[in-house]
Parts: sequence; structure tokens; C-alpha cells
Amino acid sequence: MPPAKKRPRTYDPAKTRAAVLAQFSNVRDAVRSLAPDQLALPTRLEGWTVRDLVAHIGMALTAVHRALDQPEPAKADAVLLDWPSGTSGNAAAIDAFTRRLAAAHPDLDAYLADIDDSFRGLLDTHPGTRLLATSAGALSLDDYLVTRAVELVVHTDDLGSAVPGLDIPYDRQALAACTRLLADALAVKAPGGSTEVRVPPYAVVQCVEGPRHTRGTPPNVVETDPLTWIRLATGRLGWTEALASARVSASGERADLGAYLPLLG
Repeated sequence: MPPAKKRPRTYDPAKTRAAVLAQFSNVRDAVRSLAPDQLALPTRLEGWTVRDLVAHIGMALTAVHRALDQPEPAKADAVLLDWPSGTSGNAAAIDAFTRRLAAAHPDLDAYLADIDDSFRGLLDTHPGTRLLATSAGALSLDDYLVTRAVELVVHTDDLGSAVPGLDIPYDRQALAACTRLLADALAVKAPGGSTEVRVPPYAVVQCVEGPRHTRGTPPNVVETDPLTWIRLATGRLGWTEALASARVSASGERADLGAYLPLLG
């Protein structure tokens, strides 16, 4: 008898909405403290300054605005775990749009405040079941908001790495959603049960083809912290570098995840 198929993870819609709003608020507070010379600093995203990155963080929410402006798809033809594999196709267009936004909004605090106000209004107006046309296909608003939590957490980390001394808090629910979605994306990309990937306290997944572990200590184990995992999954950190710096522990002949990373473009 084949093994039972694992049920997809579910996310509490109310907690997800609160997490997105909380993390966006954390970013707004941080941006409000930045001086002009800090906004001009380079980031680890090639060619982008901090100002460009902040404009892009606003885009993480205005993507919902733009999707809601389009006709509702007739039916859902995608699931949440289709999203990670569909994030890299529009890189050039996203880059150009980001630069235009940054140039058009010299007052970043006002820019983010306007987005916050309009976004809250959209959430009050539209049910979570409303379908949106996204890069991954037609997803519900509730599912798409999980991807917004991922975008906000990833780019909060980018922002923190670009500005020395900038300590931006992470909403716990947003960090958990980001960690879990990216861990589940690994299990989709490298299906199997030979390796256990642990990202305490938020996620544990089985992946990689090979003998399935059933009881006791798994023979192949990878463990790391949430932010290191997110950096690996998004290509901000390389697998070899993470091992060399002891930011990841990996034991067993099937514990090398380098061939499967990054998961996002």
C-alpha cells in the first residue's frame, strides 16, 4: 500500500492578516528612523539602494491592490505551494517597477502610510475567499496573504542587513508562516522521507528520495534557525557557506540540501 499523502498545511486567516499588518508596521517604524544617507546605502539585492528596497516592500502589499482591481478568476487553479516556484519569472519587470516607484515617492513615510490605510480598507471589504489572479495562478485572498507575510519577512531581513545597527522586530506569526511555507516548498521540490529538516520552533519536514524514516532518530537530519533557513531558501546564503560557519548542522549521507536550494528566485 502506498504511503498516505500528507495533508497540506493550513494557516489561520485572522492570524495571517494580523501578522501581515504587524510586520508592515514594524517596517514602517524602521523606515521612519532612516536618514537620507542610510536610504542611499546599497543592499544585497543587486543594483538596489535601501530606498529601492523600501519601495519594493510597499509593493508586497500593493500587489493585493492590483490583483483586486482585476476581474475575479472563475475558479481556483492553483494552491499555496505553487507560489514559491513561480516567483522568479518577472524579475526584470519587477526591477523596473520598483525603481519607478522609488523615484516617484520621495516621502517614503507617506508612501507606506497610504499603503497601510488602503490595504486595511481592502481587508475590511473583501472576504478571504475572494480569488485573485497571481503569478502562481488563481489563489484565494487568504492564501495570497500568506505569501505577503513571506515577502515582508524576507525583505525585512534584507533591510536589516543593509543598514548597520537597524534592528527591526519580526512578528512571530509572520516569521512562522514564512518558515513553514518555505520548508513545505522544499518538501515539494525534493519529495521523499529520508531526510528530516528541522527549523525550530516553527517547522519540521520530511524530504529527499530514499529509505523512509519511520521511528527513532532519523539517519539524515538538517537543523537550523528560522532566519538562516529563510536566507538559504531565498538564495541570500549559500549552503556551503552556512555549513562552514556552523549556521546549519547536517548529518547523514542524504543531508546535503545544496542541490535543492534556493527555493525562491
